[in-house]
Amino acid sequence: MTSSRPYLVRALYEWIVDNDCTPHLLVNADHAGVQVPDGFASDGQIVLNVAPSAVRQLKMDNQAISFEGRFGGIPHSLHVPSAAVMAIYARENGQGMVFEVEPTPPDDETPSDDASAGTSTPSRPAPGGRPSLKVVK
Repeated sequence: MTSSRPYLVRALYEWIVDNDCTPHLLVNADHAGVQVPDGFASDGQIVLNVAPSAVRQLKMDNQAISFEGRFGGIPHSLHVPSAAVMAIYARENGQGMVFEVEPTPPDDETPSDDASAGTSTPSRPAPGGRPSLKVVK
């Protein structure tokens, strides 16, 4: 199954914007494929304001988030793979979601879109080989 992260990020982004708040992304700046301006990350992380008024040409798909933004008045093109998004939240009240770290497969084991579900191995098999759910009250 594909990751739910890009779907959740898009939904939460829309929800935050619809509620007149400012969406921010917390990004792992050290993740492979992340393109952010040098010198703005701290401790391997960067917070990006992705409000419609702050960015241009925002594109959010299942693989990555890309847009143009200004840092110190200088325009930059940014590219953030979906797996590098650590959290999305509203600046005004902190409402949003934090994501678990997803292990990145080695380059030679990257799943392709046309791979059948029966040929992939789960990264963490459930005990007994069956999925388990529990009721949370």
